[in-house]
Amino acid sequence: MPDELDLLRGADPVPADGPHFGDGPLHHDAERRLNQLLHGRGPFGRRRRRLRWAWSLATVAAVAVTVTALLLAGPNTVPAVAAPRPLLVQAGSTPVPLTRMVEIADAAASSDGSPKLRKGTHVQTWSMGMSEDKPPITLPVERVVRWRADASHTELVVATDPRHPGRPVLSEGEDGMVEDGHVISEQTFGPSWSDAPPESPPPHDPGRLKAYLQEAQHQPTPLTTPELLDAVKVLLDHWTLGAREDAAVARLLADAEGLRPVGRVTDRLGRPGQAYVYDGRGSRLMVIMDPATGTVLGLENTASVAEPQWGLKKGDVVDYSAWVR
Repeated sequence: MPDELDLLRGADPVPADGPHFGDGPLHHDAERRLNQLLHGRGPFGRRRRRLRWAWSLATVAAVAVTVTALLLAGPNTVPAVAAPRPLLVQAGSTPVPLTRMVEIADAAASSDGSPKLRKGTHVQTWSMGMSEDKPPITLPVERVVRWRADASHTELVVATDPRHPGRPVLSEGEDGMVEDGHVISEQTFGPSWSDAPPESPPPHDPGRLKAYLQEAQHQPTPLTTPELLDAVKVLLDHWTLGAREDAAVARLLADAEGLRPVGRVTDRLGRPGQAYVYDGRGSRLMVIMDPATGTVLGLENTASVAEPQWGLKKGDVVDYSAWVR
């Protein structure tokens, strides 16, 4: 079981060189790796096992479930939260090569007053939960993490779907639904430090950033394109990148094998973007980038084959993340 053992070792919540807080909570990276060990690995953390809904503040991914009557509030009621449809490329739009996006990002990084790197994130996610005996459901949440000067931080998780403002959304528990804007969790964490990626500051040199992402994924071999996209997701779930780091990410994506431009899209937060697609085994991965700055706006994972045992249809969005600057 070399893969499981590697994950277990990598998920050590009390490393020898780390701070010791007794029975304190796992840090984000350890919790993420433990979730990977327990629930399996796949593009963007896709779950294939029968699980219950669980809130993970480190990943904000709602995982697969045993759900009772979550979708129905009455005989004629439309589910409050349906799985989002895949983003559609605008007909007739001209694909922008990633090399051009690198030039745009480099120009943004060299301009006066360009954004600087800061720890913390603001992200909205849609994650599909699947089980063998219930239809898949999608739970949208918004997560805001803010770090303070003393290395403490706050984390707010809210149930909300910007596509349907004001409408109830699905949540765990017997009631099934909560109001839009319902606070799932609000916590403050004491000071903590780590020299290991993704907690340590990411470099803005493309070569060093590539090594940083590989270390963050605990991957001894060079990252494949799906693994690179997963690593970028992990990075953006920890950091709000500055313009120089955005340019380095754009360079890595331009060098990624099989990632091709497809044209213009409007993302789930209503922002214009350029889309880049990787067709993998059983999934279609899409990166959405800001055409004005080269910033990664979002990542989408769509099923390209049906899996009837999980109620998964071809074209279902398994996972989507949209980062807010």
